[in-house]
Amino acid sequence: MAEDLATGLATGRLARMGLLAPQELAMAGDVLAKARAQNIETLRVLFVDQHGILRGKTLVAEAFEGVFRSGLNMPSTLLLKDTSHRTAFAVWEAEQGDGGAFVPMRGAGDVLLVPRPETFRVLPWSPHSAWLLCDPVQTDGSPISFSSTQVLRRATADLESQGLEAIFGLEVEFQIFERLDAALDHSQSTMPGAPVATRNLTQGHQFLTESRYSDCEAVLDDIRRTAQALGLQVRSVEIEMGPSQFEFTFAPLPALEQADAMVMFRTMVKELCARAGLHASFMAKPRLDNAMANGWHLHQSLLERSSGRNLFEPGEDGSLTAQASGWIAGLLTHAAASSLMIAPTVNSYKRYQPYQLAPDRIQWGQDNRGAMLRALMQPGDGASRIENRAPDSSANPYFAIAAQILAGAAGMAAGLQAPAPTSSPYDAGAARLPRSLGQALDSFASSDLFADTLGPEFVSYLAQLKRFEWERYLNTVSEWEQAEYFNLF
Repeated sequence: MAEDLATGLATGRLARMGLLAPQELAMAGDVLAKARAQNIETLRVLFVDQHGILRGKTLVAEAFEGVFRSGLNMPSTLLLKDTSHRTAFAVWEAEQGDGGAFVPMRGAGDVLLVPRPETFRVLPWSPHSAWLLCDPVQTDGSPISFSSTQVLRRATADLESQGLEAIFGLEVEFQIFERLDAALDHSQSTMPGAPVATRNLTQGHQFLTESRYSDCEAVLDDIRRTAQALGLQVRSVEIEMGPSQFEFTFAPLPALEQADAMVMFRTMVKELCARAGLHASFMAKPRLDNAMANGWHLHQSLLERSSGRNLFEPGEDGSLTAQASGWIAGLLTHAAASSLMIAPTVNSYKRYQPYQLAPDRIQWGQDNRGAMLRALMQPGDGASRIENRAPDSSANPYFAIAAQILAGAAGMAAGLQAPAPTSSPYDAGAARLPRSLGQALDSFASSDLFADTLGPEFVSYLAQLKRFEWERYLNTVSEWEQAEYFNLF
């Protein structure tokens, strides 16, 4: 039956346009056969937006085959929204010629979603339904230069041409709270909506304490089992430092697979918790009494594909390989410019505080948790790797991982060498990471790295998107200002 379905799909629009290869059509046939055998009623056809959020439509069973034949049209403005869900580009303005700003998707027409059959997942918490991730393309089939999957594919292409592959492991920190008030009053339906009211599941500040794990074992078991049922490669479940804060770690995977896994995990956790009357948050630094910041530590290594050899594994004398040294130097050199892609929100920069197990300086160290880059490399250790501790859990994983690959590869290509490692990662003499989203924007826009590798359209697009968010923040009167000046003047 799957073969018959694949044969039928081969005459569809996507196959004729070359958007689904023969092996993908065969997988699509398997997916449709599986969906039919398991009585899947609804298929959530999704793509990853610019913030790493899944968006899309839900199809009924009779429409499943159509998405593999013809794709699915989606409003293009979904690619143009800032974090408040406002459109950040002047899509209704006339063309301005060569001197005008880059404004994609003028007229707010459609884009086309092309399914990725390997991402099909039956949802353990909703077994009548399934996920299917897609690539958004223009309706003529041409790629969208700033779509999440396209950015990551472009970042990996040069390494692949050299017979190399970047591998990433994840540590993901987040909080789970009891939801007290869902903020559903009419007055709370703003853009963005009012934050929900919560309280802790644990008091916190008892890092890796067994009794705290026991307190939360039921919800953590639900998340772990669901993640595993989705095919996500969970390594550990941990009680983190802060109140109601937890960490899941994941086995190393190639870049695109790991980015998919992160998006699936983050979405699954939020949906599963919401069904249980809980609120899960991956916000970098929640504004809650005693809450700790959430990091997203990216472990990375470089493999030679022909041999499987880890090029970051040091020699017998323990010295850095040329590849590891260049990769570290590249990550350090381009740290400020990369910040927008790994720490993407106004709130992200509240996390960079000294002596809080988060970096605030651009340095590397040998197994040093205060440094931006923590080198975990020993002779004979095939898992030798570099851990970047600067990203936070709100990052778009496709953009964040792309930034690591491009910065590290640039360091190798230029023959850069890592400076001496630090043992005092909060040393005032070292260069600082950006202090704000505004500073990160300036560093990103003034760097040639991403314009040269991902193209000027991507740089213009991301800068405009985040500038729109930054300017909304600057135009908001904060509680600090009200407290500081209202009585004084």
